[in-house]
Amino acid sequence: MDYLQELFSVTGKKALVTGGATGIGRMVATALVRGGASVMIASRKAEACEAVASELNAMDAPGSAEGFAGNVATEEGILALADAVRSRTDALDILVNNAGTTWGEPLGTFPYHAWGRVLGVNVAGLFTLTQELLPLLEKAGSDEDPARVINLGSVMGTQPLAEGAYSYSASKAAVHHLTRILSSELAGQRITVNAFAPGPFQSNMTAFATGTDKQVDTVSQGVPIGRIGSPDDIAAATLYLCSKGGSYITGAILPIDGGLSVHHGKGLFAEAAHTG
Repeated sequence: MDYLQELFSVTGKKALVTGGATGIGRMVATALVRGGASVMIASRKAEACEAVASELNAMDAPGSAEGFAGNVATEEGILALADAVRSRTDALDILVNNAGTTWGEPLGTFPYHAWGRVLGVNVAGLFTLTQELLPLLEKAGSDEDPARVINLGSVMGTQPLAEGAYSYSASKAAVHHLTRILSSELAGQRITVNAFAPGPFQSNMTAFATGTDKQVDTVSQGVPIGRIGSPDDIAAATLYLCSKGGSYITGAILPIDGGLSVHHGKGLFAEAAHTG
């Protein structure tokens, strides 16, 4: 256990998780608190963040949580969130840019304003918050233990999938590419930048398709490994990238998708070869 603790502990680290009150953000925050980190949870709904922080603190885990309002949908909101973080710490070991939004509508009626809204949060908000918190990340990073940034991408940014969420899919592809760019530019400042590219998990964003056991079973049939993701899948990936074990990893787009990112569904020649 001492060896595992040395490799994967996040004890004493300070973290910010945006959108941390629900879904994958909450899974990330829970993992970090259970791993020993002090976690700031921010989203548009302060009460929800405070409630989740109280629940996490009640687990008697080695870490702790604090929840407060933080809106990455506007420049003013981002600057206010950065100020709130700076008022709580002068160094930030972990930044998880999880907050995001989506819009779903058929191709023929997909509205223009759905592009600005979704890319504003998912890409511009992510970039600007990271930019604002760079001094705190730099202060925390070292050769042996870099500061960590994890961005939330998606399998929909890897595969040519939209299912009506055109701006969302494009925004996640942008997140992946921006992750690689920032990983290159920030390596010299001892900051690693990676992204998760999750497949289907239960969350508010996917509740329309994973809200019932029957829906979960249906979605699972489309995943090569045969199930949707679980909180432990996110927890393990989080602790890996944020601990000593992940200190040499940067620029990675980590697929947490049960094989969806490498599954194309058809062979080019196999069926014809068997019928020839």
